[in-house]
Amino acid sequence: MTVEAKKETLGFETEVKHLLHLMIHSLYSNKEVFLRELISNASDAADKLRFEALSNGNLYEHNSDLKIRLEFNKEARTISVIDNGIGMTREEVQEHIGTIAKSGTKQFFESLTGNQAKDSELIGQFGVGFYSAFIVADKVTLTTRKAGLNSEQGVRWESAGEGEYTLESVEKATRGTEIVLHLKADEDEFLDEWRLRSIVKKFSDHISLPIVMDKTIPEQKDEEGNVTEPARVEEETINSASALWAKSKEEISEESYNEFYKHVSHDYQDPLIHTHSKVEGTNEYTLLLYVPARAPFDMWDRDAKHGVKLYVRKVFITDDAEQLMPRYLRFIRGVIDADALPLNVSREILQQSKQISAIKAGAVKKVLSLLESMAEAEDGSKYSTFWSIFGNVLKEGVIEDHKNKERIAKLLRFSSTHSDAQAQNVSLEMYISRMKEGQEKIYYLTADSFAAAKNSPHLEIFRKKGIEVLLLSDRVDEWMLSSLTEFDGKHLQSVAKGELDLDKLDSEEEKKELEEANKDFESVLKQVKEVLGEKVSEVRLSHRLTDSPACLVTDVYDMSLNMQRIMKEAGQDFSMFGGGSKPIFEINPTHPLVTKIKEEQDDARFADITNILFDQAILSEGGQLDDPAAFVHKLNGLLQSLLR
Repeated sequence: MTVEAKKETLGFETEVKHLLHLMIHSLYSNKEVFLRELISNASDAADKLRFEALSNGNLYEHNSDLKIRLEFNKEARTISVIDNGIGMTREEVQEHIGTIAKSGTKQFFESLTGNQAKDSELIGQFGVGFYSAFIVADKVTLTTRKAGLNSEQGVRWESAGEGEYTLESVEKATRGTEIVLHLKADEDEFLDEWRLRSIVKKFSDHISLPIVMDKTIPEQKDEEGNVTEPARVEEETINSASALWAKSKEEISEESYNEFYKHVSHDYQDPLIHTHSKVEGTNEYTLLLYVPARAPFDMWDRDAKHGVKLYVRKVFITDDAEQLMPRYLRFIRGVIDADALPLNVSREILQQSKQISAIKAGAVKKVLSLLESMAEAEDGSKYSTFWSIFGNVLKEGVIEDHKNKERIAKLLRFSSTHSDAQAQNVSLEMYISRMKEGQEKIYYLTADSFAAAKNSPHLEIFRKKGIEVLLLSDRVDEWMLSSLTEFDGKHLQSVAKGELDLDKLDSEEEKKELEEANKDFESVLKQVKEVLGEKVSEVRLSHRLTDSPACLVTDVYDMSLNMQRIMKEAGQDFSMFGGGSKPIFEINPTHPLVTKIKEEQDDARFADITNILFDQAILSEGGQLDDPAAFVHKLNGLLQSLLR
């Protein structure tokens, strides 16, 4: 049967055009990585065929000897990477090669700076695999056929990387994919057998699939010069072709570990750290897990389902990591190879399997142990790097993983009032070790920025008494703290919620002064409440303030003002101080503005000053005024009266 001519020219998506331009002009100072990327893709294709063939052996088409073949032709100036893996249909070629169907694409392009060196790093981090071919080639031809389809259902894709590509139907007798790179004029170094072999040894030796090249065996002659064996060409495996994770740690160099990470993650950079172990017993498995040195672009896509690959006795099963790693560890990359699972395990079985649950629990423990070892290291620079990249993701574990909440809490790091810098380097254990005598709680403050937290009026009494307060300004913090209510027997207390329990830290003189002030300001508090009406739930004298005239707090069980603002920005239908909870208005009896309203006889001026103080308190919380013009008008009127 002949193939119906069906050739069409199509344009790349805008993102791909942009990416190709960057790839060709700025990516990779080390050009040889193109071969690693293509071999890695070929290995993935073989893994997928092996898995699919578990339930349909016909996909092997009478050839289950999976391998990757590498060829070069000096005359034609081409390099070919050929696999007999799963192959692709026409639709799959168009989907995977003509577009970038990846979450994180938008963020990726928003991150590009125009600086070639920086953009090169970003592109490598994004993991663009196939497109790396255009680093060394000015034309790429891909011919493929999906396993199980007829020979006339082959597909050829071709492009010069300049904005468009062609697709046509072709005859292809064998399944799999062949990629032919037509090299640029100045890339002759790759038309060399030794060079190609050395690249494979360097970058892809760990690939468990055989990578083969032809080797010429010269003719053999006897002593009299007669040819005993003619010259011949043999196929030779040029990599070790064994699963790296199955080897003992003593056999594996750091370089090999790093190159394997780049294979499984499609990252270009070495990982931050790794753990490799074999768990023995009734449920045996091997794991090799990595912490990246940079955040994956899809890190904030909580539904992304890749990162850790599951193998059963070295046979790839799935890269849907949901059953292998909790979402708060979604940045982890690597492999888990189980011995006891059935080879034909399905997704449904994975979801219900007690063995998988046990493997997941064991893997989480290994990762947490790895993070703990970094955190406890004498040189804490690695953990500082980790925390700056993945800290906000790890915080989700406090909410999601009740079983390991205490371990995760020990790994948390915070900014605090004991440091001028924004660096998050204070642990809860460190905080407790520095608590004042008589202090019973861990105090914290949440705000929408570090600056807002650091300058909050709520901190004034704590600074006066030398009490450390943790400063939290990431959005996840509010949710995290709803689950993290105590640590090591110490209750966590927001300095902006409820009454401050500082009695044990107050002197007798301070207690007496506060008691007298409450009696002295009783009528003022009542009048302020009448002015503010339903805007507040209560008006009281503040134990928090030393320099500011007023502040807003919430009841200990109410939603914090910062949380209300976050919910509102997320589209929740309540005003900043609505939604069932109104703030408590606290005033500082020692502040000149407060003593001024105590003496004020004019009701209108009393109301104006009260409303100004209330609006200022809203602004200091990072809130928005309902009527900014009215606030300015009242403030200007007050200033004018002071100038008379």
